[in-house]
Amino acid sequence: MRKPVAQPTAVRYAALPDPFRLWKGGELRRAQVAYECWGTLNKERSNAILLFTGLSPSAHAASSPASTEPGWWEKMIGPGRAIDTEQYFVMCVNSLGSCFGSTGPASVNPATGKAYRLDFPELAVEDIARAGFEAARTLGIEQLDTVVGPSLGGMVVVAFAAAVPGGARRAVSISGSSASSPFAIALRSVQREAVMSDPAWNKGQYSDNERGPQSGMRIARKLGTITYRSSVEWAGRFARQGITPVGKRAVEQALKRVPEGFGPRFAVETYLEAQAEKFVHVFDPNCYLYLSRAMDCFDIAAHGTAEEVYRRAGFTHALVVGVQSDFLFGIEEQRQIAADMTAAGIHTRFAELSSVEGHDAFLVDLPRFDAAIRGFLAG
Repeated sequence: MRKPVAQPTAVRYAALPDPFRLWKGGELRRAQVAYECWGTLNKERSNAILLFTGLSPSAHAASSPASTEPGWWEKMIGPGRAIDTEQYFVMCVNSLGSCFGSTGPASVNPATGKAYRLDFPELAVEDIARAGFEAARTLGIEQLDTVVGPSLGGMVVVAFAAAVPGGARRAVSISGSSASSPFAIALRSVQREAVMSDPAWNKGQYSDNERGPQSGMRIARKLGTITYRSSVEWAGRFARQGITPVGKRAVEQALKRVPEGFGPRFAVETYLEAQAEKFVHVFDPNCYLYLSRAMDCFDIAAHGTAEEVYRRAGFTHALVVGVQSDFLFGIEEQRQIAADMTAAGIHTRFAELSSVEGHDAFLVDLPRFDAAIRGFLAG
């Protein structure tokens, strides 16, 4: 089990209903969701935006006086920004099943006093959606102004429509999907196999004093990172550039595992190495497996036709954003979400962005996303 990451002081914890019953039939006792907030909740409690994350981030989406480190969506949230904290109360939740304060496989099972590990019940994207809403309810919020999410979060927004009908007036789904594609399922299955085939994984029973399946997690993270950008972006950013002084530490790390003749020779290799190095020290492997599998298994069709689900959801307006160069969550997946929402009578905008940054564009091509989200919320 990964040792708990030191939490910034801005993190708060919401107790979930006890027991918290999961969509696939299990339940959690004394479960919680970690979250951070920005802005002020109005007297009517009607100006709340609930933000879900991708697979790996914490709830620290933006800095605050209590936690001054930049967040993963720092330039999108704040006074005068696209998600304007002078107008909205913004609440970002760490996904149920994750390892940054929310209950997950790395958490202590109150029935045994030990970490759940693989005894954690099967997790569904619907559970992440409902847990986020229940966290908002602890603040007296019964209906959100808007529910927002990118990547896994974009999928959670779709699940929110099914799991929490009437829970939000508006929805913003970014680079999400209503059902994972065969390509994405295939990729994640290989990533999970890389983790589970590492002897250090030990059938999920690595202890606090063990390093865990770092080799498998490195491979899984590198595979994922490759798919987060487009081939055009990789070529423009790295070309065939050799090792730079910045990449020397990554080379040193890699040479601990492979012979010198097979170590990194290109800048793109050291970039992947650096990304993997950061990831293995902060993310719990079992949490990674559970969240990854939940993404594979989500399908809006389990709740009826998409049009029926969106009619029941209670959304009046929606924004669906996709990126043309995204081959992990293809643009046709977001186009279908927008078409189904429109068919359900929701006033829906579809923003098809021409960014070359691929799936991770929502983190780096901020001017395009700023314009789309700012325009929607203002409208």
